[in-house]
Amino acid sequence: MPQDNDSAEVTLDDPASGTLGLTASARALAVKAAPNPITVILAVGATWLIWGSTFLAIRYAVETIPPLYAAGIRHFLAGSFMLLCCAAKKLRPTRQQLRESIILGFFFFVGGHGLIHWAEVWVPSGASALLIATEPILVFLLADLVDRKWRMNSWLGSGVIVGLIGVALLLSKAESAGPRMRTGAIAVLLSALSWSIGVVYSRRSKLSGNPLLVAALAPLAGSFMLLIVATVAGEARRFSLASVTSRSWISLAYLIIFGSIITFTAYAWLLEHFSPTLVATHTYINPVIAVLLGWLVGDGKVTLNLAIAAALVISAVFLVQRGTGLLGRS
Repeated sequence: MPQDNDSAEVTLDDPASGTLGLTASARALAVKAAPNPITVILAVGATWLIWGSTFLAIRYAVETIPPLYAAGIRHFLAGSFMLLCCAAKKLRPTRQQLRESIILGFFFFVGGHGLIHWAEVWVPSGASALLIATEPILVFLLADLVDRKWRMNSWLGSGVIVGLIGVALLLSKAESAGPRMRTGAIAVLLSALSWSIGVVYSRRSKLSGNPLLVAALAPLAGSFMLLIVATVAGEARRFSLASVTSRSWISLAYLIIFGSIITFTAYAWLLEHFSPTLVATHTYINPVIAVLLGWLVGDGKVTLNLAIAAALVISAVFLVQRGTGLLGRS
C-alpha cells in the first residue's frame, strides 16, 4: 500500500539550485538526533560553495547547449531521480500537488531558471548571481503587495534603497556593454521576479505532502514546459549533439548531480535541524563565490563597479533579512 503523505509545507528558496526549502511545519514532523559536526560542515559547505558555483556551471553549459534545453534537461533528470526515490518509498501525489506543481514549475523553472539560463549566454556568472541575490528584497515587497499592507522599519528601508543602488550600478555597466548584455541583465531581473512570485505563491498555496515528493513534481512539471518552450522557440534547429563540448556536458552533469540533487539533500537536512537564520547564510555567500569563480576560472572581471555593486547587493540582502526577522519577532 502507498504511504500517506505527511502534511508539510514547502517553499523554493534558491534560484540557481532549483531546490525546495521546508517550512517549520515540515521540520516539526520528526524529532532528530544531535547532528554530527562534520555532517553539518559538509552540508553548510555544499550550500555555500556548490550553489555559488552553479552560476558558472550554467554559463559553461549554455556555451554549446541551447539554454532552455539545458534547463529543461537538467530539471527533467534531477526531478526524475527524486521521483524514483519517491516511488521506492511508495509515495503518491494528490491532485492538489499535481495542480500546484504545474503553477510552481512555471514560476520557478520556466520564468526563474529558464530566463537565467537564457541570459547567461551573454551575462557573466558573477553579475548574474548579484542580480539574482536581490530576490529576498523582491519577495518582501511582493508579500506586502499581496497582503495589502506596508511593513517597514529602518533595516528594511535601508536594505531596499541600498539594493536598488547596487542593481542600478550593475545595469549601468550592462548598458555600456551593449544591447545583448542589457537585455540579458533585464532577463536576470525578470528571473528573480518570477522566482519571487513563486515563493510568495507557494507560501499561500497550502501545498502539502511529503517534501521529497513535492520537490520532485515541481522540477518535472517545469522541465516539460521548458522543453516545449525551447522547441517552439526554435532551439531544436540549433541543437546538435555533435557540437556540444565536453565542458558543457560536464557542467550540465554537475548542475544535475551536485547543484540539484546533492545540495538539495543537504539543504533540506539543514532546515530540519537548524534555524532558517543559519541556513540563509548561503544567500550572502553564493554571490561572493560566483564572482570569485567567474574571475578565477571564468570570463568575469572584478572591476571597481562590480566590486561596489557586490558590496551593496550583499549588504542589502543582509539588511532585508535582518529587518524581516525583526518584523517576525514583533
